[in-house]
Amino acid sequence: MAELLGNPEKLLKAQAELEEVIGRGNPVEESDIARLPYLQATVKETFRMHPPFPLLVPRRAGATVQVGGYTIPEGTQILVNAWAIGRDPATWKNPDEFIPERFLGLDIDVKGQNFELLPFGGGRRLCPGLPLAMRMSHLMLGSLLNSL
Repeated sequence: MAELLGNPEKLLKAQAELEEVIGRGNPVEESDIARLPYLQATVKETFRMHPPFPLLVPRRAGATVQVGGYTIPEGTQILVNAWAIGRDPATWKNPDEFIPERFLGLDIDVKGQNFELLPFGGGRRLCPGLPLAMRMSHLMLGSLLNSL
């Protein structure tokens, strides 16, 4: 919400979508979310910039490997920095700017399959609360924006 308040044009765009799709002041239902691509993009952009878990669950190197010119010995504990991934200029154009439009038309989700966006981890260590978090994030943000 803070990013939207700091970017009033994005806030108005999200509100316009809600008004067009479900009507001003009407309750946002879970079934509405699929018809709200800008709201979905806003949630993804928020999780890109502000992951709930900036450092993911620790992992251990199964073998000695070379990564970015560094040797990681077998057995070394490794932390994945989801915050840095979401702000990597090699992956994201203008990574410090709140631009929900970057997700429109892209098939990137937060379920751990796209390494550009890992706010809830991935693989066996994927956050078990992900489905609830995603449902609630869309419903709460949509409800807040549609009641303003």
